[in-house]
Amino acid sequence: MTEEFLQYIWNHKLYESKPYLANTGEQILILFPGEQNHDSGPDFRDVRIKINNTLWAGNCEVHLAASDWFKHNHHTDKSYDSVVLHIVLKNDIEITASNGRTIPTIELKYQHKLEENYQNLLSSQLWVPCAEKIGKVDRFHIIQWLTSLAIERLEKRSTEIEYHLNQNKNNWEEAFYHFLSRSFGFKVNALPFELLAKSLPLNILAKHKDNLFQLEALLFGQSGLLKNSSDDYSKKLLNEYLFYQKKYSLKPLEGHLWKFMRLRPANFPTIRIAQFAALVHKSSGLFSKILEPDKIDVLDSFFKVKSSEYWNGHYNFGKQSATKTKNMSPASIHLLLLNAVIPFIFIYGKNKNIIAYKDKAIAFLEALPAENNNIIGHWKKIGINVNNAFESQALLQLRNEYCQEKKCLNCNIGNYLIANKE
Repeated sequence: MTEEFLQYIWNHKLYESKPYLANTGEQILILFPGEQNHDSGPDFRDVRIKINNTLWAGNCEVHLAASDWFKHNHHTDKSYDSVVLHIVLKNDIEITASNGRTIPTIELKYQHKLEENYQNLLSSQLWVPCAEKIGKVDRFHIIQWLTSLAIERLEKRSTEIEYHLNQNKNNWEEAFYHFLSRSFGFKVNALPFELLAKSLPLNILAKHKDNLFQLEALLFGQSGLLKNSSDDYSKKLLNEYLFYQKKYSLKPLEGHLWKFMRLRPANFPTIRIAQFAALVHKSSGLFSKILEPDKIDVLDSFFKVKSSEYWNGHYNFGKQSATKTKNMSPASIHLLLLNAVIPFIFIYGKNKNIIAYKDKAIAFLEALPAENNNIIGHWKKIGINVNNAFESQALLQLRNEYCQEKKCLNCNIGNYLIANKE
């Protein structure tokens, strides 16, 4: 038994509703359990009870044992003087406020089945604690919870995006450039791609956006991947870069930061940098552009780029390969939209208090196909249908932030199963 579980019972009104007899001999009738307080101070605010026939309003505190009141030094803290009721499992001592007033204490009663349900979830060794029982939860209840989780996942990106905004003095275009660059590296090369963007300001790239060769020279030169130039094309890029390096006082990255091992050739950082150069070449004011469309296919089209001709026969400098056009694949574009573009649209709407952009971001997620990864595959195996990226993003949030930590008390699906008295 945990104090958190007892708070859950109280918060969700799962206790016996009959009048209680307090340690003071007074009869307590619970009218409203109040609102849970997640800051400092008593656990619940604005509680309404009847003590005998008198209506009381105030705060309440929840402990496993009444003696915890003294262990937590609440008896010397004036912020707890507003407590009108103490909720416990075991009433082992009389408690007082800092002014000496005796605070009524009751032992909360509830059905043992609730605790049994909770303990079964906590002790579960399954992929998610409720894997065998989630089928009992109606689809409507699940969809409601997934909607909240998808928004929560978008909101979670706020901190990271606001960091980029602060770093760039609230310049949305520059912040988006950094954020998108990181996403272009996907997981393996996210950091070097972000460092590359930070080392090469967007205004410099903008001056050369009409010349793809110059963009490649700047990006590959800054990446540190031109140091061992081995063919005519890379040597030409290096010569071009050295001129701009001096002109703009640029300091390149170390080439060893980039990871090639265990990557499919199409995902090599060389190909991604070439595709990024093509995106800059194709677009100007990209952040402003992504705010405009209402259709996902229009948004998607902004990122349909292919690398320059040299890369049709190469995956790395100086190493000839079979000829193949290096387009951004639909799967890669969808990941960019999910991880960078759509969150930025959502956070922009939140930051500027423009609901239309937040709604647009959600609509884009609903229009994208669901992700196809290991976590989503597991959800499907236990009977959860995943219709689009809005739902798959929600399920990723559920698994990573709730199920792995066994935060069933904070999960609406967990709540449903705990309260199930069958």
